[in-house]
Formats: sequence, structure tokens, C-alpha cells
Amino acid sequence: MDQHPRTIGRGTGAVPTNRFERLSVVDDWEHLEHDVDEALADRRVKTEVYIDATKSLIVANESPDIPFSYSINPYRGCEHGCSYCYARPYHEYLGMNAGIDFETKILAKTNAAAILRDELNKPSWTGEHVLAMSGVTDCYQPIERSLRITRQLIEVLAEAQQAFGTITKNTLMTRDIDLLAPLAARNLYQANISITTLDAALARELEPRTSPPAKRLDAIRQFAAAGIPVRVMVAPIIPGLNDIEIPAILQAAAEAGARAASYVLLRLPFAVKDIFLGWLAEHRPAALSRVEGHIRATRGGELWSPKFGERMRGTGEYAAQIKQTLAVFTKKYGLDRGMPVYDTTQFRPPVNRKGQGRLF
Repeated sequence: MDQHPRTIGRGTGAVPTNRFERLSVVDDWEHLEHDVDEALADRRVKTEVYIDATKSLIVANESPDIPFSYSINPYRGCEHGCSYCYARPYHEYLGMNAGIDFETKILAKTNAAAILRDELNKPSWTGEHVLAMSGVTDCYQPIERSLRITRQLIEVLAEAQQAFGTITKNTLMTRDIDLLAPLAARNLYQANISITTLDAALARELEPRTSPPAKRLDAIRQFAAAGIPVRVMVAPIIPGLNDIEIPAILQAAAEAGARAASYVLLRLPFAVKDIFLGWLAEHRPAALSRVEGHIRATRGGELWSPKFGERMRGTGEYAAQIKQTLAVFTKKYGLDRGMPVYDTTQFRPPVNRKGQGRLF
């Protein structure tokens, strides 16, 4: 236990963890596929994990731009540390910042499985809607390795035969193939894996704690071999930076076994604009003006647009070229087959916390 140096006149110098707030402090570099050199190790900031005592889990989505109506998120904040992440501003609602706090102060919904069990038992939930996990931050971020909240949620969803899909850029997803493959065989589960670039060096700088591109492709292979349908998400597409990789990413994903593809244009709401431009200035200074210019060309001269119908795809000639490129190479590599239709008729309420099923 830590000791505070100024203990004169005090009953104790101990600094115990508040059992209602911080869950743990984690040094989680072991998930990386490369060695951490001494200079980087000296600068590292450990992840702090706090208990999120949430009372609800299933969230309704009213955006016409998003292809799911309901989502569940096991975590708030994300260790992946992607400089472009549109979810960063959500941390500001928690009294934290959208920068380093977002990726080092993670709120874990440790009671999520119990809450989900209760919510699936409500008479208002009939199982007719597909659930997306996660709609905001990654459900397979590194801390999931030890906390296993996502796996606990999958166990409840499997018991309820509730149709759902996961969205991730972390190969930790392969850990749960034993649960997911039987669900996919019954058209209750689909996987979505994001690949931003095939350049491992760029990925390390842009998405520092995600799985390397080669590992993500391997995850697609493992899922396809297990009979799990996979959609590759070329996301986000950063005009002037990774858009040139669209054909190569689609080809690699198709060869790995993906059967469908989608994309999302870079979104830079609120503080994310400065965070991402700061990343460009540090890591790709020669490309800064070009990338910023292309982004503005897809956003009506601005760096982002919150308008429905525009925020995920952009507008203008450059955005139209991106859309056309996706369409051409999606068809060329056979990624236009689409995904299987979910079967939502199999839903049955899981046994609740009192050991009972729904009465009516």
C-alpha cells in the first residue's frame, strides 16, 4: 500500500484504493506484438480501471446513419488510444479529458452481465432487435483479457439465444470462438473487424494498443474457418492518408475469409479535431496540410459534420471517389455477397438473478 510522505499530525499515511471508485491500475503492455524499448517504457502511463456502477446497459440508437437499433458497451474509455477516435469526447461528460484520460482511465461495467440478464427479462424486450457490441468503445480492448466482461455478456446472450454482433479491432475476439461459433451456426452472431491500414508501422503510431494488421487478418481466418461470418470494416478512411490502401485492405480481407465490407469516413467531433491534427503534426508532418485539405474537401470546408446522412460518408467529389473505390473493389474481391440474415425468432428470456424465467 502506498504511503503519503506528509503524515505528521495524521492518524495514517496509507493511501488505500477507494473500493467504490478505482478497481485497479494495470500495466498491460504484454498485449503488444513488439518489445517496448526503455525510452518508451519510461514514458508509459499505466491504465487506471474504475468500477462503473451502471444501472442500465441496453441503449437505443436513433441515428439513421448506424445500422443497428440497440447496443451494449462493457467499457467507457478505450485503451487502444486511437488518435482519431470519435468516442473521445464522451469522457468529458465524466469530468475527464478526451485525451490521455480517455485511454488511461477506463470505466468497467463489472455488473454488466447481471444487468443484461434483467433487461432481457423485461416484458418490453422481445428479442426482435439485433444487439451491437460495442457501439462506442471496443468491447475487446486489452483490459477485457483480465476482466472478461464481454465474455460474461456473450454467455448471457447465448443463454437467451439473442441475436447480436461484435465490432472490434482486437484479436482478443478469437478467445471466444468456442461461444461464438455455435451461435453463428444458428444465425445468431456475426463479427465485424476494423482494419485501418496494412502498414504495421503506421498502425503502431495511429492505433498504438490495437492488434497489428497481420493479426487482425489472422483473426478473420480463424473466424471464417470456424464458420463465423465476418465483415471487414475499412474504418476510418482518412482522406490523404490511408484511402490509397482501400483496394489492398479489401483484397487481404477477402483472401482471409471475410464475406462483406463496409467503411466509415474519418469523424473529428469536438476535441478530436485538435488531437488528430496534433498526431499528424508529430508523426506525419509532411502530410499534415494535404490530409487536412482532403478532410475539409469531404466536409464542406470544415473538419467534421454532425449532419445525419453526411457524418459517416462525407460530401463532395473526393468523398464520392472514396465511395466508388469501395464499391468497385468490394465487387472485385467478392465482398458484395452480404451477411446472413439474423434469426431473431429463437429468443427466450434467460433465467433471472432469482433463478426464474419470465412468467409470461
